[in-house]
Amino acid sequence: MPIRVTLDELIVKKGIKARDLAAQVGLSETQLSLFRSGKVKGIRFRTLARLCAALDCRPRDLLDYDFDPADREPPTAPED
Repeated sequence: MPIRVTLDELIVKKGIKARDLAAQVGLSETQLSLFRSGKVKGIRFRTLARLCAALDCRPRDLLDYDFDPADREPPTAPED
């Protein structure tokens, strides 16, 4: 997937423990771990906002996008 979660880098940079961040944001440690590993399909804007508030950052600091030209190609219609 071209979208990467960069939360781990920010946690290290801020010197905060993931356990403390999870408690501050209102997530279980498991939920935060799944997000950190990129194993989730989505995140609620409310949760993203809480993470940004707790880390004093912007959403772009938590997510990155690796451009792939293949993503621009329109899907082909199935043949009958």
